[in-house]
Amino acid sequence: MDTQQWSRFDQPNKAFDYSANDLKKQWSKLHSGDCEPFPDDAEIQSAWQAYHRGDFADAVDTAMAADQPAHVVINKAAGIYADYLEEDDGVKKAIYQACIERAEAAIEEQPDNVNAHYFHAYHLGRYSQSISITQALSQGLGGKIQKSLNQALELEPNHAEAHTAMGLYHAEIIAKVGKLVGSMTYGASADKAFEHFERAIELSNAPIAWIEYGNGLYLIHGDKKVDESNEAYAKAAAMEPIDAMQALDIDYAKSSIE
Repeated sequence: MDTQQWSRFDQPNKAFDYSANDLKKQWSKLHSGDCEPFPDDAEIQSAWQAYHRGDFADAVDTAMAADQPAHVVINKAAGIYADYLEEDDGVKKAIYQACIERAEAAIEEQPDNVNAHYFHAYHLGRYSQSISITQALSQGLGGKIQKSLNQALELEPNHAEAHTAMGLYHAEIIAKVGKLVGSMTYGASADKAFEHFERAIELSNAPIAWIEYGNGLYLIHGDKKVDESNEAYAKAAAMEPIDAMQALDIDYAKSSIE
């Protein structure tokens, strides 16, 4: 993955520049969403330090150079970069595809690694959005996303980000094909969507959990729930970020309030 042309995170904050000791002390808070265990390898720790301060290219390059490249930090850093900082749609799509392949290789080697399954679903979801949900469903990507999220949640029921992603999966299916077809063909339901969104908020109360809850409200109910959707974005927008990802999420929430 060529990171030389990647744009830089333009909100540097000393609070996001965790020392090695601070990274370990704050790890459970920083990773309440993905349940990733603290790494023993110093290079991988360094990659996570780069990720949290917003040096996404450095995070990827450092992890790739490690003796055993860390697929989780690579896929998370590349995903957040593509979501928020990359402007070229072709580059975004290439990043998502590379991350899908990396996650599939990780699943093959580490079938019990929860974040191998989670980031497989995550990047399949982002790739699906880049080609349109309709195309994605016609290619069977919806079933793959659901399978990987189910596996992630089976391995770690308290994975907040997987709950958020599963909520969004149900909401996007319903928004695209309707409640009846969504239920009969894909097993999607509004009740399931909001069960997952609410569980994610309970587990991590992160900005992204509130953002996707707001997105889910609008996808399923449209203008009928626009006020509640805006309230969810407002809750995310009012939060104090603990790292670069959250800063980007919060900026997005602020820009999404109608």
